[in-house]
Amino acid sequence: MYNIRKISEELYYLGSDDIRLELFENIHPIQKGVSYNSYLLLDEKTVLLDTVDSSKGKEFLEKIKVVLNGRDLDYLIVHHVEPDHGAMIGEVVTLYPNIKVIASKQAFVFIKQFGANIKEENMIVVKEGDKISFGKHEFTFVGAPMVHWPEALVSYESTTKTLFSADAFGTFGCLYGKLYDDDFNIELELLEEMRKYYTNIVGKFGVQVQTLLKKASGLDIKMICPLHGPIWRTNLSLLLDKYNKWSKYEPEENGVLIVYASMYGNTEKGAITLANKLKEKGLANLAVYDVSKTDVSTLIAETFKYSHLVLASPTYNMGVFPIMHNYLEDMKALNVQNKIVGIIENGTWACKAGDEMIKIIKEMKNMIVLEEKVKIVSSLNEKSEQEIESLMDSILKTL
Repeated sequence: MYNIRKISEELYYLGSDDIRLELFENIHPIQKGVSYNSYLLLDEKTVLLDTVDSSKGKEFLEKIKVVLNGRDLDYLIVHHVEPDHGAMIGEVVTLYPNIKVIASKQAFVFIKQFGANIKEENMIVVKEGDKISFGKHEFTFVGAPMVHWPEALVSYESTTKTLFSADAFGTFGCLYGKLYDDDFNIELELLEEMRKYYTNIVGKFGVQVQTLLKKASGLDIKMICPLHGPIWRTNLSLLLDKYNKWSKYEPEENGVLIVYASMYGNTEKGAITLANKLKEKGLANLAVYDVSKTDVSTLIAETFKYSHLVLASPTYNMGVFPIMHNYLEDMKALNVQNKIVGIIENGTWACKAGDEMIKIIKEMKNMIVLEEKVKIVSSLNEKSEQEIESLMDSILKTL
């Protein structure tokens, strides 16, 4: 009747898929939906690990009843209070008035701000290194501030060697009956959703993710249970390697991403001419996007992926084309760094787009702007085609 899955003898998955949600956090398009993950442990004490989004609340409460099978719910561990995980805290506490809630000090502040009322005697505040045993299973709590909210905790269960990782190691996309990473073809089904999730949700906080990775490296982890996406048990090294690269802002691949804005097609011709020339020279790893036709969350994910970035924009109101400008500001906000950047600008008079793009890029860390800037005066001509040739040579040399 419900998607209840047994993970181990005592641990159950109570999550839900949400395919109807079009925009995650009302900003990021998620064509493949998202899962909200919650877990229930049946030990000497019963322990619920996080809740779900309110859109799945009714079925979630029914799942809890089914798995408890008449037992009371003794504890709720709150790793992260964001409403896609914490929306049902108030309802759970109301249904199970004897429940003890375990969370960080700041999490209890946030829980109250979101309107859930927990009696003070039912609050258990935990911090880094605290341990709680529920019978056979002992949990150690690890602080994960700003991954990606300041109150976040993760917990390590030593019997099954499981890390409950909150929003870390999450992935966009519905599970549709699949539960584990090895249920998926990672390259074809998961990697793009992993990258898009990390770069847009957690990407700004690379330093904090590095801190969490160092803490995790001291644990014997056999399984990772995040709050979105599949449970990881087989390809842990791949997952950790990706997080290490992304959080260090290292490109995953040597290749070129061309992002262009074009009002009447002339700047687009410059971008496509460069793409064609790079392909003719044998460059295999190349992606091209129109900034006006591609959501910025996709562009950010692709920007993290590639070593080289080419930005092509017309001048608009003496500055950068607005959607290109927004993309650059998103790059800056999400801490993009360590890129080699080429510039193509266009202007019929007072061409300013290139200088303005460079100004924003130089506000980011370790961004190398290639000297071979391409200037299109209204439309391509022999001079601007030669400049594209020079930019191509410079890109290939630095690859």
